[in-house]
Amino acid sequence: MRALIVIDVQNEFSMKGLRPVPDHAAILSVIHRHVADARENGYPIAWIRHHNLPSESPAFIPGSWGAEFSPGFGPKPDHSKEVEFQKNVYGAFTGTKLGSWLSRLGITEILVAGFYTHGCVSTTCREAIMAGLEVVVDPEATGACDITHIRLGNMTAEEVRRSALLQLVNMGAQISSPRGQEHLHQRSEHRQ
Repeated sequence: MRALIVIDVQNEFSMKGLRPVPDHAAILSVIHRHVADARENGYPIAWIRHHNLPSESPAFIPGSWGAEFSPGFGPKPDHSKEVEFQKNVYGAFTGTKLGSWLSRLGITEILVAGFYTHGCVSTTCREAIMAGLEVVVDPEATGACDITHIRLGNMTAEEVRRSALLQLVNMGAQISSPRGQEHLHQRSEHRQ
């Protein structure tokens, strides 16, 4: 059985947020289609919300506009198969009951969407792979940011996203087709 995991679809990643993601609106549109499909087909949806610790940056502060789900997103109160999990680390499995919830529902496959591809999406996918779940990611339903380091150089948001996805495929994740209905079962030949 499949579940949809929606990671950190929060205002902070919008153009007005403290962590803006290029093409944010287009990415939200794709995520919205996955949410509608999950609801139509009766798949459970785990809504993941990130909160920073008080000692961290001013982004994702509990109760702030930036920490709220993007407009039109979040669990529907009348849908028993939609649950919110809050985290304060990159991985949605760490410190939450996400793993036991998925297990209780008999979930064997997850479709992951959200922000940042290289951070919370990637970490959550890795945790799921280590837990024995089949992991599918729709590249168009994830977003990243530019990264700069004085010694390592620069990567655009698109390069960061692609790099993170390539690493996940190398670990066993699958990439969904452009329509999101079938998986591309190509795996890296360099996988250990």
